[in-house]
Parts: sequence; structure tokens; C-alpha cells
Amino acid sequence: MPFTLFHLGPGLAFKAVGGRHFSFMVFGGSQVLMDIEPLVGIIQGRPILHGITHTVAGALVIGLVSGAIGRPIAELALGLMRIRHRPITWAVAFASGLIGTYSHIGLDAIMHHDMTPLWPLATGNGMLRSMSLGQLHMLCLAAGILGGLVIAVRAFLSRAKS
Repeated sequence: MPFTLFHLGPGLAFKAVGGRHFSFMVFGGSQVLMDIEPLVGIIQGRPILHGITHTVAGALVIGLVSGAIGRPIAELALGLMRIRHRPITWAVAFASGLIGTYSHIGLDAIMHHDMTPLWPLATGNGMLRSMSLGQLHMLCLAAGILGGLVIAVRAFLSRAKS
């Protein structure tokens, strides 16, 4: 199913590790952009849902687009919601977009048989079924819980200092 929330679990873990050097919003946007192709494929009844966008080449392009459009969109959204934050730099935006797209193909390659994630470097999908779907979902959920806890503790300690 496109736009799975499970991809956001690792995003929270990346945010916990990267802090101000990682944009969760740009990461999230990259997840949505990655799954436009499968959504269109579902609507059109295509047999292959995960094509060029779910390859190293496609992830590069989508990651760069995510960074380019994600920075201004995230800054605007955060401003409208009156969420205080450090400015998102272009380096952070592009890194977050690329981390988003490459983690996306890594996670999807484990569960989708119609992927050739290393194209054009290699054919096939050596990652397919390297763990069960349940294990994959638990890994994403655990990453999200752990990342969320680290972020929450840091926020609490930061407020306690003020």
C-alpha cells in the first residue's frame, strides 16, 4: 500500500540521531513522492507497481526534488503552525530527501517482488524476503518508538534547562 506510515518510524530514528541536521518534514515528503508511481499503478491496474522510482537512479532524482521543494514547503508549514525551529538549510533538505528515498527503497525491497532496487547497476532483488513482513513492520515501529522517545527526552531536558 502506498504512503505507508511504517516508513516514518525510521524517519524518527534519523531525526533522533541527526537532530537539527535532519528534517523529518522533508523526509516525510520524500516518502509521499516515492509512492506516487505505485499509486498511479494501482489506479491503472498495472502489474508492476514499483518501477523506476524504486531504484537507486529514481531515488536520486526524487531525493533531489524532495530537497528542492521540501525546504520551502516545510519552512512555510512550520511557520503557519507557529512551530519554533532552526532554519532548514539546503544541505539538510537535500540530505533528508535522499535519506528518505534511499531508506524507502531499502525497506520496500524487502517486501515487494516487483522491484529491482539496484537498477541500473544490477537486476533482480536480493533483499526480497530477507525478513518477514511482520519483522519489517516491527523494526520500523521500534525505530519510531525509540526515535520518538529520544526526541521527547531531549525536548524535556532542554525545557528543564530554560
